[in-house]
Amino acid sequence: MQEDLFKRLVAHCKEYGFVYPSSEVYDGLGGVYDYGPLGVELKNNIKSYWWNAMVKVHENIVGLDSAIFMHPLIWKASGHVDAFNDPLVDNKDSKKRFRADVLIETEIDKLRAKADKEVEKAAKRFGESFDEKLYRETNPRVSDYLQRAEAVEKRLAASLQSGDMADIKAIIEELEITEPDTGSKNWTDVRQFNLMFSTQMSNIAGEEGKLYLRPETAQGIFVNFLNVQKTTRQKIPFGIAQVGKAFRNEIVARQFIFRMREFEQMEMQYFVRPGTEMEWFQYWKEKRMAWHKAITPAEKLKFKDHDNLAHYANAAVDIQFEFPFGFKELEGIHSRTDFDLKSHSDLSGKKMTYYDPELEEHYIPYVVETSVGCDRMFLSVLSNALIEETVPDAQGEDAKRTVLKIHPALSPVKCAVLPIVRNKEELVGKAREIYDRLKLHFLCQYDEKDAIGRRYRRQDAIGTPYCVTIDFDTIEDDTVTIRERDSMRQERIPVSEVVRIVRERTDMANLLG
Repeated sequence: MQEDLFKRLVAHCKEYGFVYPSSEVYDGLGGVYDYGPLGVELKNNIKSYWWNAMVKVHENIVGLDSAIFMHPLIWKASGHVDAFNDPLVDNKDSKKRFRADVLIETEIDKLRAKADKEVEKAAKRFGESFDEKLYRETNPRVSDYLQRAEAVEKRLAASLQSGDMADIKAIIEELEITEPDTGSKNWTDVRQFNLMFSTQMSNIAGEEGKLYLRPETAQGIFVNFLNVQKTTRQKIPFGIAQVGKAFRNEIVARQFIFRMREFEQMEMQYFVRPGTEMEWFQYWKEKRMAWHKAITPAEKLKFKDHDNLAHYANAAVDIQFEFPFGFKELEGIHSRTDFDLKSHSDLSGKKMTYYDPELEEHYIPYVVETSVGCDRMFLSVLSNALIEETVPDAQGEDAKRTVLKIHPALSPVKCAVLPIVRNKEELVGKAREIYDRLKLHFLCQYDEKDAIGRRYRRQDAIGTPYCVTIDFDTIEDDTVTIRERDSMRQERIPVSEVVRIVRERTDMANLLG
């Protein structure tokens, strides 16, 4: 069922101009996608929602747009040159390449799915008297599945932390993991694979001229810490926010736009006094979850603590969303300590210290990071919004509709203007007049082709929250019918009120209050 939903979502994205496979006329490029006319609008709205929630709402958070190309020593200091690796394994029979940790995580998910299936069967058998928590704790089969899953998860985390590739191979063999398409168990040894794309600066030859496409946007913030602090005169605590492209040479790009080789991040680095980082970590953990809940049902979100901390972190948690392929990371909140600023200070020879006038001392600030993938947010919004439903009191083709129930503030098109018929000059002229007025305030569409019901369905399918219909009464009394997407309720309003009503109901401020 969930797999069918995901296939429908991918097809819907292409059919209506949200996302296209990149370079499709040349049979595409793996793990790379292009955002179409509606996709770019939705993506820009998601970025605006994040930017406003960070920079506009907080007077102590400012913005930055750093370069994609940066000095190669930056990636040495950050640890990416030596430690930015994924465990790689090849299947000798199929000749296909896989991330070893993902293969193991898939088996962990299968064990937990088996436990869930046992619980579902028991719930049907026992009915209202069923105590799920007690059953999970006491049923031998369920607890065995869950304990095995937890044990493998902890062992994998320890092996990744220590870089023990031999043990990761041993886990694959012990779990008897097979190649998904062929069933082969003939695996190579597991080895580390660095994820950074490299390129060459044209006027410098040899290894010295080697540059990297940035694998994250955070380092551009860290190396500009002093510049931003001095020019904005910010006092600790303060944050620097950035939206930008990053690039990772993923071993296996998968699940549509969930894991890509070129993607966009929305990151904020919050600089704090040493010793206060856990307090701010908790603050941003709660703040970011509230941001997600404003547009996403709470039951589709959860926290997941990291079992395997990155080399720079002393605390880390993910906000996970229930995608059609399960709960996966949407955003990470990390306490990065002073690792980054200290590393850049040591390697560059430039002091990355802040003078605290209240304490009357210099120190290297600690950092709490919030990092959310814009493309994953895009996918989560569409996954949650795409619905096929039966329309009450409708028959035939009109009995079902596909609708994107996106929050109006994020919807690509805010309003559609529709003359009731297209062969009446006075109606078309009036509709065009109204459209020209509305388009100055928000993105609108004008549509006069096909029956009015079919035009409503087209707008439902792209998530347009309001349709304004111009009919013969409009000519007489200067009123129009405005239709709301989710309820399909219609009301008659004066033409002069359309801008105000649509603007108020689609205002981004409704999400930020």
